[in-house]
Amino acid sequence: MLYELREYESLPGMLPVLLKRFQENVIPLWEKHGIVPLGFWTTLIGESANVSVRYMIVWESLAEREKKWTAFVVDPEWIAIRDKTEENGPYVASFTNSILTPTAFSKLK
Repeated sequence: MLYELREYESLPGMLPVLLKRFQENVIPLWEKHGIVPLGFWTTLIGESANVSVRYMIVWESLAEREKKWTAFVVDPEWIAIRDKTEENGPYVASFTNSILTPTAFSKLK
């Protein structure tokens, strides 16, 4: 298994709006495309408190990720949601992503 860690830093005051978009719009679309999120996290204590959200997606392989993620980002429904929710400007200041592989001693395999 592979785990994709994606980290988004929202623009000031936009974290609640970003989280709502994930909950109401993105996750249902991911289900449609067979994308499995492991979890979502915000920062309670630390320098990114109130501005960041992190989540992990579980993948069986890089090939699966390429196929499903590509289908999601070109889905006309996603494009319409993204454009509609960002009519007054973007929510995200920056983002990063990493593809992680478990160590031999990890509880997640």
